[in-house]
Amino acid sequence: MAKLQDILYNVRLQSVKGATNLEVKDIQIDSRKVTEGTVFVAIKGSLTDGHQFIKKAIELGAKSVVCEDMPAQLEEAVTYVQVKDTSEAVAYMAHHYYGEPSTKLKLVGVTGTNGKTTVATLLYKLFTQLGYKCGLVSTVQNQVGKTVVPSTHTTPDAISLQALLKQMLDAECTHVFMEVSSHAIHQHRTKGLEFVGGLFTNITHDHLDYHKTFDEYIKVKKRFFDHLPADAFAISNLDDKRGTVMLQNTNAKKYYYSLTALADFKGKILENNLTGLVMTVNDKEVHFRLIGEFNAYNLLAVYGAAMCLGENPDEVLTNLSMMTGAEGRFDYIVSNNMIIGIIDYAHTPDALQNVLETIKKLRKGNELVITVIGCGGDRDKTKRPIMADVAAKLSDRVILTSDNPRSEDPLDILKDMEAGLNSAARRKCLSIADRREAIKTAVSFANAEDIVLIAGKGHEKYQEVKGVKSPFDDKLVLNEMFELLEK
Repeated sequence: MAKLQDILYNVRLQSVKGATNLEVKDIQIDSRKVTEGTVFVAIKGSLTDGHQFIKKAIELGAKSVVCEDMPAQLEEAVTYVQVKDTSEAVAYMAHHYYGEPSTKLKLVGVTGTNGKTTVATLLYKLFTQLGYKCGLVSTVQNQVGKTVVPSTHTTPDAISLQALLKQMLDAECTHVFMEVSSHAIHQHRTKGLEFVGGLFTNITHDHLDYHKTFDEYIKVKKRFFDHLPADAFAISNLDDKRGTVMLQNTNAKKYYYSLTALADFKGKILENNLTGLVMTVNDKEVHFRLIGEFNAYNLLAVYGAAMCLGENPDEVLTNLSMMTGAEGRFDYIVSNNMIIGIIDYAHTPDALQNVLETIKKLRKGNELVITVIGCGGDRDKTKRPIMADVAAKLSDRVILTSDNPRSEDPLDILKDMEAGLNSAARRKCLSIADRREAIKTAVSFANAEDIVLIAGKGHEKYQEVKGVKSPFDDKLVLNEMFELLEK
C-alpha cells in the first residue's frame, strides 16, 4: 500500500491542507466507486465536474481529495491537495500507485487517424508469434497475454490504464502495444507512461467536434512524439504530408517508412488483389494476406517497429506474411451466390476514401460497388456531407443510414449527409434510417461478384440510439441477409 506523499511525486502542487503520510487504499475519479481510504480526484470533464461530488466522496470514505478548486468548507479529518490540473495529476498518481509498470515493460504507442488498431494488433500478434508474452491496448479489445479484457475507449482513463499495465506486468508480459488517441494525449491519460517507441500512421480530418480545429488536432498528436525520451524510437509515415512535422521536435531516434520515397523501411507494391498483397519490404519480396495499399503502410510500420526492437528481418516477414488484420478492418465474406461483403470501421472521409479506392483497384470488371454508410450522432458534424460525397463519388449505389445516432434524431444526421450530394449523386443514393433495413436493401441490389461495403462500425457490437445501446453487429447482419437472399 502506498502513502499519499509518495504517489504525489511529479504532481504540480499548489497547496495542501492536512497530512500527506496517509495510507492510500485506492484512487478514484468516479465518486460512486469510492470506499474507505480512497483518494478521490475531482476531474473537470466535458459533461460533469468531479468537484460537485467531493462531499459525496467524503461521505463514502475518502480520506484525501485532489482538486483544482478548494471546497468552501473543509472537513477536519480529510487531506485536501490543490493542483493545477487534476487530469495530469491523476495520471502521475496512478503511475506511482501501481508501481510504475510502464518502466518495466517495452511499451510501444501507435497514434494517427487511421490504422492505429491494425498496427497495434499486428504488433501484438507478431511478437506473440515470436515467442513473447504481450499485452494489447486497443479500440477493439485489450489483451493480457491470451486473455481478453473488454475495451470501452481507444485509450482507457489514466487509472484503468495503469491498472491494466500492472495486470500485464503481473502476468509476466514483456511487450505492450497500445493505441494512443488524441483525446488521451489531450486529457493527459498517457502522462507518466514510459514508452520505448512510438509510431505515426497518418493524420486526416477527424475529431473536430473535440479539438475544434485541424491544426489543434495535429498539435495534440505531435505532443506524443515531443515527449518521447532520447533512448526511444519514433517511426513516421514519410508519405503523409505531416509525417516529418510529427517528429521535428522529438528527442527519440527518428525513422521513416514509405511506398514512394527513399526511407529506412521502404516498400513497393507488386500485386494487390483479393488474395492479398505482394510487395517488397527493403528489397525482400513477400506475399501478405492483408489487402490494400493502406495495409501496405500498416505492414511497413509494424516491420519498422520490429526492427527497432531488435528482431530478425526474415523471421518478422515470414510471420507477418501469414497474419490477418484486426476485426472489422477490411473484413470480408463471400455469399454462396458470390456477392462479396466487406465490413470496415472507416468512419472518416479519408478512411472511407482509402477503402473505396482499394475496392476500385481490386475490381476485375463491371462489378457494382454498393456502400452503406452513416455518421455518428453528437460528433463532428462537418464531416457528414463530406462522407456522403466520398461514398457517392466512389460507389455505384449508396445507402445513407444510422451509425450510433446517440442523442440526435437519425433523420437530422441523414439531412446533414445529404447536403453534400449534388443532383447526380442524389440519383444514386437512398436514405434509410434503420441500419438493418439499409444492409438488407444493399444486399438486394447486388448480383454475383458485386461488392457490398458496410462502413463505419467495423468491430462494434452495438447501435446507440437515444442513449440506449442495443446489440448490433454489421457482420452478423450481413451474413443473415446473405442467407435470406439464398433461400
